Amino acid sequence: MISAIVPARNEEANIARAVESLDGQPQVREIIVVNDQSSDRTAEILKELVACVEKLRVIEISALPVGWVGKNFAAATGAKAATEDWLLFVDADTQLLPGAAWRALEDADEHAAVLVSYSPEQVMETLTEEILIPFVYTRLAERFSFERVNDPALPDAAANGQFLMIRRDAYEAIGGHEAVRARVLEDVALARMVKASGRNIFFGPGQGIARTRMYRTFGALWQGWTKNLYELMGGTPWSFAREILETFPWLEIVLLICWLRLGGLPAILILALATVLASNHLRYARDLRRNRYPLSIIQFYMPAGLLYACVLTASAWKHFRGSVAWKGRRYPAGTR
Repeated sequence: MISAIVPARNEEANIARAVESLDGQPQVREIIVVNDQSSDRTAEILKELVACVEKLRVIEISALPVGWVGKNFAAATGAKAATEDWLLFVDADTQLLPGAAWRALEDADEHAAVLVSYSPEQVMETLTEEILIPFVYTRLAERFSFERVNDPALPDAAANGQFLMIRRDAYEAIGGHEAVRARVLEDVALARMVKASGRNIFFGPGQGIARTRMYRTFGALWQGWTKNLYELMGGTPWSFAREILETFPWLEIVLLICWLRLGGLPAILILALATVLASNHLRYARDLRRNRYPLSIIQFYMPAGLLYACVLTASAWKHFRGSVAWKGRRYPAGTR
């Protein structure tokens, strides 16, 4: 059986949906929501939910200890209160679909894994979300291949904190969230520690298992991705430079500048450039299909590359500066 743990800070728009989706999972015996000093209606909504969701317990955090990232302290607090053999950490903006917990337990059994994680379906309701999020996730899929992560013979490791289930004994053996208390990218860090300990992990796509809408405004989207994209993509100046070289739409911009300044280009050059442009779009179409995004998103290839480069550059700058901000708090960046 499973103890589900939900760290929550200012999640009035999401918390009811997350709790209700967990309540519908027969394998989830208890739901522990850790309210991390929310200043919105999260606490009020949780009081209403406690009255009708028998599995639900709410823990209130009054202060964040020095040296901890808020989400990690909330997760660790929930884990200490949990009673079951499996701990399922779920972000408050994530909704589990019917059968999700059963599927996770089946994948754990099939792959002899002590950690199971999925990359949930991404709900996108604004143009900015449609432009950036698929591009980010196709790049993440290049860096964190499911096949390599799930191969016990390879050191590659990754997980998504929106849905991360881990066996209690393995969690305690690696030190739990206390071992990554200062890490903003705690999910990948936990996965690396589990795999380095000689235990198996399973990481897979979350279509039909869970869905999430991460950011509802452009400001939240910008702050959210700039806090960790640099580290996700390698966290070094070399990995940053390589990523910019590979993803920034250099050719498209050069073509546009030439067209505007020269008023036209020789036919042979136009043909050559068109061939390369078509190749870039086809590659993005392949990546979209592999990651189960609609092919219509290909129309955003150029603005996606531009916005992605801006977000990655801002993320790198924040890490070079030494701190990132998230939900009203500031944390040291690049802690390893």
